[in-house]
Amino acid sequence: MADARKRCDRTAAWGQLQERFRSGSASFDLRDAFAQDDGRFARFSQQAPHVFADLSKNLIDAGTEQALMALARECGVEAHRDAMFAGERINNTENRAVKHWLLRAPRDAQDPDSMAVHETLEAMLAYAEHVRADATITDVVNIGIGGSDLGPQMAVAALDAFRIRGKRLHFVSNIDAHELDAVLQQLRPEGTLFLVASKTFTTLETMTNARSARVWFQQQGGNEIARHFAALTTNVEAARQFGITTTFGFWDWVGGRYSLWSAIGLPLAIAIGAQRFSAFLAGAHAMDQHFRREPLERNLPVRLGLLDVWYRDFHGFASRSIAPYHSALRRFPAYLQQLEMESNGKSVDAQGQPLPFATSPVLWGEAGTNGQHAYFQMLHQGTDRVPVEFIAVREPAHGIPGHHELLLANALAQAQALMQGKPDAGGHRNFSGNRPSTFFVLDTLGPESLGALIALHEHRVFTSGSVWGIDSFDQWGVELGKVLASDIAQRLASGDTVGLDGSTAGLLQRLRP
Repeated sequence: MADARKRCDRTAAWGQLQERFRSGSASFDLRDAFAQDDGRFARFSQQAPHVFADLSKNLIDAGTEQALMALARECGVEAHRDAMFAGERINNTENRAVKHWLLRAPRDAQDPDSMAVHETLEAMLAYAEHVRADATITDVVNIGIGGSDLGPQMAVAALDAFRIRGKRLHFVSNIDAHELDAVLQQLRPEGTLFLVASKTFTTLETMTNARSARVWFQQQGGNEIARHFAALTTNVEAARQFGITTTFGFWDWVGGRYSLWSAIGLPLAIAIGAQRFSAFLAGAHAMDQHFRREPLERNLPVRLGLLDVWYRDFHGFASRSIAPYHSALRRFPAYLQQLEMESNGKSVDAQGQPLPFATSPVLWGEAGTNGQHAYFQMLHQGTDRVPVEFIAVREPAHGIPGHHELLLANALAQAQALMQGKPDAGGHRNFSGNRPSTFFVLDTLGPESLGALIALHEHRVFTSGSVWGIDSFDQWGVELGKVLASDIAQRLASGDTVGLDGSTAGLLQRLRP
C-alpha cells in the first residue's frame, strides 16, 4: 500500500500551531487556566472503556486542542487508522499488515485470519488450563526477550491478585547467565515447565538461555524434554529438533511489542486462567472499538497522541515520566519504554526521508510512592519540565486498612504540587509550579482494565507516529548491534582486533579472559 499520509510539518495546521505557540502558548499558566474556567476539568477529562483520564493539568487550552485535531485530520490519521483495521500493509518498510488488534477481536467466521487466531487461542488456553491443573508443575519459566518478555512479565505482575497459587512464574531474558542461574537455583527439574518464546526460534539471547536451561534440566536428571519444554514460535521444525513437541505460533502481522495478546501471553494465561485471559482480551477490544469509532475530539488515544506531539515538537519536552501508584504496575514503565521508544524512535519518515523535527520522547519512571523518594525532587525543582503521568486505582486488591488512602493522597498531592508549586517561597524552598501532568484512574486493576490500559497506549503511540509520518511498526535500529555482536563474540575468543577502532580493540583486550 502506498502511504498517502501528509507529514505534519507540511500541513497548514503545523504552521498555525507554531504561530499559536509563539503568540501565547509558550507562557501558558495552568493556575490561571483553572482560575478563569470552572469547567476546565470536565472539558479536559473523559471516561473511555475501563479508563478515566484527567488531562486538565496539561499545558493546553480548547483552541490548541482544536488546532491539534485539525493537524490530525490534515495528516490523515483517521484514514491511516482505518487502513490498519482493514488489514492493509501499513508497515511499509517490511510490507506487512498490522493486525495485533485482531488477536483480541471476537471470532469472525468470514475472516480466515480470525479463524486461525481463535484456533490457536483455544489450543493455547486449553494448554494453560492443563498446566494449571497439573499439581506436579510448581514453576513456570518464560525464556524470551523484548516483546516476548516485557509484556508477559508486566502483565503477570499487574494481575498478581488473580494468579493461581502454588505455581511460581519466573522470567529470564538477559543473556547474562547470572539471571538464569539465580532462577535455576530455585527449581526442581521434575516440577518445572520452560516456555521458550521466540518467533523464529533463533533469537540469540533466548536460544542461548534455552539451551543452557536444557543442559541444566538434563544434568539434574530430567529426561522428558517434550513434557517440560514448550515453544511459542512459528519455527515448528527448529523447536522439534530442540526436543519440543508442544508449540503455539503467531503471525508476521504481529510485532513483538504488540504480541502479548498472542501465544506470547501463555505465561499470563497460566497465571490467571482462560476465563480471565479472555476478559483481558475483551478489555483491549473495547478500547479498540473506542479508538476506531469515537470522533477525534472524544477519542482518548487520539487526544493523548496529539498532546505528545504538542509537547515534543512545540514545548520541546524530551522525556515523560510514568508514575503508577500501584505496586503491581511496577513493570509498566519498562513495558511502555519499548512500546513507544521502539515504535516511534525514528529519525526518518515512512519514505526514508530525514525528519526536521523530534519524535519519541524518553520514557522513564518508577512506582509510587517509591519514586517520590528518588527522582521527584527533579520533577518539582529541576531545570527541565517533565510531563508526568500518574496511574491510580480506586479500589485496592488487599484488605489492609489505612494504606490505600495514603497512597491515593500522595498521588493526588504530587499532581497538585507540580501544578500549583510555591513560587513565593524563594530560594531553596521555591517551587515554580506550572508543571504538567496527566492522571489516569482505574476503578480496579483487573484483566479487563489492564487490557484496556495497554491498548490505550498502543493506539496513542499509533496516533503520534501517524502524525509524524513514520513507520511505527518496524525496528531496524535493533539490528546493527546484533550483527556487530556476532563478529565481536568471535573476536573475544580469538583475540583478533584487526580492523576495529582503537576503543573497541582496547576494551576487547581488556575484557578477554
